[in-house]
Parts: sequence; structure tokens; C-alpha cells
Amino acid sequence: MTMPFDTRSGNHLTRELIEVLFPMFEQASAGAIAVDRQGRISWINSRYARLLGLSDTHSVIGRPVCSVIARSRMPEVVESGRPLLLDIMEYKTQQLVVTRLPLFDELGEVSGAVAFVLYDDLQPLTPLVSKYRRLHQDLQAARRALARQGRSTRYQLADFAGATPAALEVKRRARLAAGRDIPVLLLGETGTGKEVLAQSIHALSARASGPFVGVNLAAIPENLLEAEFFGVAPGAYTGADKRSREGKFQLANGGTLFLDEVGDMPQALQAKLLRALQEQEVEPLGSNQVVPVDVRVLAATSRDLTEMVADGRFRSDLYYRLNVLEVRIPPLRERLGDLGVLCEGLLEDICSGHSRVEITDDAVALLAHYHWPGNIRELRNVLERAYTMSEQAELLDVELINRVLPLQEKRAGAVSTVPVAMAVRPLAEVLADAEAAAIQAALQQTGGNRAQAARLLGISRSVFYEKLARYS
Repeated sequence: MTMPFDTRSGNHLTRELIEVLFPMFEQASAGAIAVDRQGRISWINSRYARLLGLSDTHSVIGRPVCSVIARSRMPEVVESGRPLLLDIMEYKTQQLVVTRLPLFDELGEVSGAVAFVLYDDLQPLTPLVSKYRRLHQDLQAARRALARQGRSTRYQLADFAGATPAALEVKRRARLAAGRDIPVLLLGETGTGKEVLAQSIHALSARASGPFVGVNLAAIPENLLEAEFFGVAPGAYTGADKRSREGKFQLANGGTLFLDEVGDMPQALQAKLLRALQEQEVEPLGSNQVVPVDVRVLAATSRDLTEMVADGRFRSDLYYRLNVLEVRIPPLRERLGDLGVLCEGLLEDICSGHSRVEITDDAVALLAHYHWPGNIRELRNVLERAYTMSEQAELLDVELINRVLPLQEKRAGAVSTVPVAMAVRPLAEVLADAEAAAIQAALQQTGGNRAQAARLLGISRSVFYEKLARYS
């Protein structure tokens, strides 16, 4: 297929063709100019001369075009033999929309070039430019949305249920962490809600519009961890994809990277992670180029990192880098006062789309006798099993909970054969005692300052005074 302006073909803007089209182009344009093979001005019309501020068109004939129009691209068109169909040329304070076309002789050689000023004012193009900018912004927004798809958070801080002093302290520190763009270390047993809290911190932070990327270090084979973290360059190893593959750091760029079970990280990778955190750049596997990243790291573990540091199983410098702000999440057995609230929230989620199921106060009291090694995750499992066995019942009672709860593993001091009625208290009383204890603990911690105590508990002063008056 013959291409226009291809110097190897016979299809050129010859003198004969230009003589036919030139009057029409000149009449429709705001100015026109022509140069010869050496880039010297061979012709210019009066309108273009006025645009350039020239009083006499004859004075510039034969002069190099760049001496009259600084940074002119006419020599580029003559040299390449290819047109520049639409360009914005700045001349002094003016912005001119210009098209430039090469001219060819009978032998197919470039003999010069001609240019037409299509617009000497950009104002008529304003609607077109505005539409382009809107389309470009919509495209960028769509790309960002697609990049974040599957990388957003599901949980908010309200999903971390609880009103005991321990739970309120966790929420307070989570809000503190959200307001500071620093690494945070979440410590707690498995099933306590570390990922819920990590997503909550991200959702409250200034990076909420960015991606949230989580990676469980205990679930990835050791030989794949480096590739998962830092990405892979094309053909980095035998059988590797010919395309580059982004790592978790690149995917989390501009957002948050959540490292779950960071205590399971092999020592060989710890040094590379430390460098990535310090320098905010990564080097993909098989590449010699570094990639800058902007990532906020949240780490979580159920292990005792201080003991691991002492034993040499975890780098102390990485520990101090991750542990800028520490949030300890208490196990469920240390906040049994939250059992009622947790059961209500979990049952609402379990029964989503189905008939609502509630749990009796006596059943909650029975749950309080169990030591919960699996914490909230195990509590959800128990409630799901009870709901499955409820046979359309709308109430989970003691008998049903007793059938699914491993009573032989009750915490010390609790005997499964003791009648439940002996240990039962109304749920309202249990919650009232928990609120009263939380208020008392907050007042002690703040030295009796009620305003600070209200902020510590995450409630308004009016609500605090109301509860204080009630429990006093």
C-alpha cells in the first residue's frame, strides 16, 4: 500500500498539486509561508507578515526561517519529508495553530515546505480543549478506579466491635495511627481482628483513596517471597513471563501495604524489606533498575517479636523500623464483656439476607466460660454452627450453644456440669458493669479530667456526663 508523503513513492505534494490547492488553503488560513530546500524563506503572504510584526514581506525573502521565527520546525519538515499536520507554535505572546507540509519536485525529492496558520487565536478551540481535558480526566479516573478494583478495604473502625476499656484503647490507638503516616505494628493472637484493624486504619488515613494491598507471609513459599514483594523483570529466570510482573510494593504504590504474620518472614528477605522501607524504592527480581515507591506499611504478627529479636530470629533494625507505633489487640478471653456486642454483630453478618437470629442472655453467659483460643474467628465459627443446627429457629439458646461449644476445653475454674443458671446475669447488667468500669478506668488514666476521659473513650462529653451520672 502506498503511503502519503512516503519519499519512496510517487504520491507527493508536487508543485502542480500545490498550485491547485494553494489558493484555497491561503484564503482559509490566517497566514502562509514557504521555504526552499535549504530552509530559507521563499515566500510569505501579508497576513503572516502582520502576525509576525513585519512591515515588509520582501525584507525576509532569502533569510533562514529560524532567523525570523525562532524555533521554527520548518527545517525539520524539509529534512524528514514528512508533514506536521497540527502543531501549536508560540511566537512572542501569541499561540498559533499551524500545519506544515513538505513540497516535492518531479523526481520525488524534497524541494521545500509550506506552512499555514489555521488559527491565530486559541479561543475558538476552547470548547474542544475543554472537552479533551474532561475526557482525559475521566480516563485517568477510570484507570485509577480499575487499579484500585480488588485493592480496596471492606472494613471500617466500627467493624471492630467492643465497648470494654481494652477495646476502646485499641480504637483510640487506631485513630492515632490513622492520623500519622508512619509504620504501625499490630500485635495479637490469631483471630483477634488484626486485618480488620489494618483496613480500618487505612480507611481513616490520608491514603484512603489509594490501594490497600495485603499479603500473608506465612502463606507464601519462601522461594517466591522476593518475587511477590518486589516484582519480576521480563525473562528474569527460566520459564518466566516475557512481560514484567509487578510486586506488592508496586501494587500498593500511593496506598498501604499490609504485611500479615510478619514474624514468619525468612531472615534473607528481612534485609531487603528494611532497605525498601528506608529508601522507598524496590529492585525487581532480575532487573538492575530501581523503582521508586510511596508505600505506608502496616505489619501484624501473632508471634513475640521481642523474643525473636533476642534469639536472633528477627532483625532488630527491621523490628524498630516496623514498630514506630504499636497497637496491642487483646484476646477475646480478656474482654469477655464484649461478647454480647460481638455476638450481635456476627449474627447479623451470618444471617445476612435471611431471617434475623438472636442469642439469649443465658447463652452469652455460657460462652463466657470458654477460653477462646481461636478468639473472634472461633466465636464466629461457633455461632455459624449453632445457626446451621438451629432448624429455622430464631433464637440461639443455651441448649443449642451447649451442643456446638467444646465445653471440655472451658477455661480454668469453669465446670461444665455446673447449672448455667448459677452463673447467669442479665446481659444489660453485664454491659452496664463494663461501661462503668470503662468510665472509671478512663478517669483514673486522665487524673479525673472528664473531657480527656471522654476523648479517650471515643464518645462526646455530653454522652460521657450522662453515663457518669447514671453509674454514679
